[in-house]
Amino acid sequence: MHPLIASAAGGAFSISPVWIIPFALLLALIATMPLTPHGLKHLWEKYYPVVSIILGSIVAGYYLFQVPHGGHEVAKTMEEYFAFIALIGSLFVVAGGIHISIRGEARPMGNVIFLLVGALLANVIGTTGASMVLIRPWIRMNKYRVTSFHIVFFIFIVSNVGGALTPIGDPPLFLGYLHGVPFFWLLEKAMLPWLFTLGLLLGVFFLFDRHNFLRAPKRIREKETAHEPVAVVQGLHNLLFLLVIVGGVFLPEKYFIRPLVMIAAAVASYFSTKQGVREANEFTFGPIKEVGFLFIGIFATMMPALDYLKEHGRELGFSRPIEYYVASGSLSAVLDNAPTYLNFLTLAEASLVPQSVQAEASALDAAGGSGERAVLVPWLIHSDSKVGATEAFKFIIAVSLGAVFFGAMTYIGNGPNFMVKSIAESSKVKTPSFFGYVFKYSLPFLLPILLLCGWLFL
Repeated sequence: MHPLIASAAGGAFSISPVWIIPFALLLALIATMPLTPHGLKHLWEKYYPVVSIILGSIVAGYYLFQVPHGGHEVAKTMEEYFAFIALIGSLFVVAGGIHISIRGEARPMGNVIFLLVGALLANVIGTTGASMVLIRPWIRMNKYRVTSFHIVFFIFIVSNVGGALTPIGDPPLFLGYLHGVPFFWLLEKAMLPWLFTLGLLLGVFFLFDRHNFLRAPKRIREKETAHEPVAVVQGLHNLLFLLVIVGGVFLPEKYFIRPLVMIAAAVASYFSTKQGVREANEFTFGPIKEVGFLFIGIFATMMPALDYLKEHGRELGFSRPIEYYVASGSLSAVLDNAPTYLNFLTLAEASLVPQSVQAEASALDAAGGSGERAVLVPWLIHSDSKVGATEAFKFIIAVSLGAVFFGAMTYIGNGPNFMVKSIAESSKVKTPSFFGYVFKYSLPFLLPILLLCGWLFL
């Protein structure tokens, strides 16, 4: 048989690792092209939809015409993509209709409270939505002394760590929800490590900001304390549409009811919100267009990688939650964290779940069902399931927190990171370079906190 269409022992079909190349190539392009010289970067910005669709189509064609039951897998993958982009897109549109204007400037404790509220909000409207709603008010309220660390810690807390408790919070967690992790499961299981990590980040930020505030010239401090901050919110009716979207997560999947309700809420929000509100937010469809085109390619090209992990996952030898946490986190820092999450979830299913349970899941898949949602993930999150002496659910917590937390390590780890940087620069705020972000902030401040969290809780 041709090496691109390999066959395992006993005649069982096996995916060749060659078919992982389109997935790796697409992720490499996403990670590196924004950092290239202007000419190459402009070429990528113009043609990335074509590149993504071509790579995805190559893999989808292979599955449709060469892989047994491949048509079913392609259909299931596209259903997941539609559900994913419906949630992300609808939250983005509705959040773009809420404008917060803060009059007066904040003291260090006021800034800490603002970031804490942003972290909580990220679990309701997503890290992307919270970042887009709050970054401009954040810059305005600190306008007399805003520095790079204000932007970096906003990315750490609001754009990443804050959204680790619900499927709405960050794209990896919604993919986990689509694959069988209950909606409120992480809220219960990951609350302590989330509070610990968030608390330390806020504490470090407070020390930075207090030092910054005290060394500012007296006239600046007087300006910042002359008036108590007052928030003015426009587009409040969009909170109703946010509730519709959140409620839509619990609707049946049949007949695409869930994504259609979300899309309807987004359309209603867009046409019922005054244009001036969106203009004040500098709202455009550019970011969600980019996510939509790139992720259709990611979802399609990821199929061989996931199938290969299902077959060979045990060979990697990961046996402790902390290993899953660090490995998934390390990749999430340099790749997109959503596909990284799915790959490590699949690895956990392949290497930790007993063979008898996997056989039951495979039989359900062959019958047209979802063995993952019905069998594999429920086994992993069940409180009585053990991997050696370790509770199996800790591995899911490790992958979830690794993917979300470590997405803050670089500008390319999570979608909102670069958008926040771009908005800050358009507001004439100096931000660190790619490597400046990593070496001045992520490695000395964020990484020790994340590793300490893993050591204590996993």
